[in-house]
Amino acid sequence: MFSMFSTTAFRTLFLVCITSAFVFPEIAKAESVSISTLPETLSFSWNDNEHTLAREAIALWFEPKSTVSFRNGMKMEAISPAFCPWELFFCDFSLPAHERSSIRSKTVFTLNETSVRDFLETLRAQSRKDPMDALFAVNEDGAVSAFAPSRDGSEIDVTVGLDALKKALSSSTERNIALALPIRILQPNITSTDADRLGITKFLGEGRTSFAGSPKNRVFNIKRAIEQFQGILIPPGKEFSFVEYLGAVDGEHGYLPELVIKRGQTLPEFGGGICQVSTTLFRAALNTGQKITERRNHAYPVQYYKPYGMDATIYIPKPDFKFINNTPAHILLQVAIEEKELVFRFYGTPDGRTISLDGPHITARTPDGGMKTVFTQKVIAADGTTLIEDTFKSSYESPSKFPHPGEEKLTEKPRNWSEKQWNAYVATGALPR
Repeated sequence: MFSMFSTTAFRTLFLVCITSAFVFPEIAKAESVSISTLPETLSFSWNDNEHTLAREAIALWFEPKSTVSFRNGMKMEAISPAFCPWELFFCDFSLPAHERSSIRSKTVFTLNETSVRDFLETLRAQSRKDPMDALFAVNEDGAVSAFAPSRDGSEIDVTVGLDALKKALSSSTERNIALALPIRILQPNITSTDADRLGITKFLGEGRTSFAGSPKNRVFNIKRAIEQFQGILIPPGKEFSFVEYLGAVDGEHGYLPELVIKRGQTLPEFGGGICQVSTTLFRAALNTGQKITERRNHAYPVQYYKPYGMDATIYIPKPDFKFINNTPAHILLQVAIEEKELVFRFYGTPDGRTISLDGPHITARTPDGGMKTVFTQKVIAADGTTLIEDTFKSSYESPSKFPHPGEEKLTEKPRNWSEKQWNAYVATGALPR
């Protein structure tokens, strides 16, 4: 029977037998390389930080990789019928002993660079020191100086650190490895000596609003919010976003509950009163000839924002208040509280422009307190060309459509309301359900 098979056929059958052994790893014996050669600890240091990993944590960076090899002239490591689909004696006697091969599997552990990079990225994010731009103030004599100097930032250089770590693990035989991680210096955008370079030389204009009569929490929120805008520098051509600079508004960030207009009601919520800040900044931008790119009026006329029609409501994330610095240099924002008035002042480089505002004019009134207003902003360049000629229209609903806490919503049309006014009220969804 054996004469029907060639030597090649015998080898093929033998390979089948060996493959069967590989498919059943509980039968095949494997030689694995231990990770006991890894250091007991791996310590990192950078700036004023330290972090140490034990061997168990280091081992998680390594992945096992098995290789299979054949050895000629060797007996099988294990004898089992599972090695061959036929009777044991068939494989046992089909080849001479010197041509028999045994299978060996060897496991080595290789470094998973993605895992190491993720680890270093976590360290980088946790310990990063952001650079700090210089903040400027304008003295009474008009001189500009830095009241908060610039500061360099720093962070771990992950790419260079990964190379250093791989080298340390592959070449060091120390039981405890200490590695100093490389640091990258982060430069601020604006340094303490940049006032002249940025063109912050003159007073450009200001905007004012009165918050007289505001409740205690409202005043508190106004004072808290203006901290976000003191000393901001806006580059030429840059669009300024109020919401972006404002940041998070909640109790954790120092705000108190106060009334806001929301979902057809006037309700207490963290940050009530911040629109005093956005409205004041809106007026400063208008008075200095900036290009307004996003602005929305309040739902109903608010007494703090007289004259009506020149307010700018904001809420995170929308609506926002935005404008573009269309001057030839940076603009420095300065904000102050003078008695019961909030004041935003712009400093920069005058370019000879003239700014005129026509209005606001009330174009319509309703008996329930609603109104419509309009005003225009016109900016003429030094050479006589028109830079801006924009019209701002505002439409305000009746304050009664946005009841305060404890106030009941209307259930039927007031006698002095027209059908149009009542239908508009019903369309807001203000009727109790």
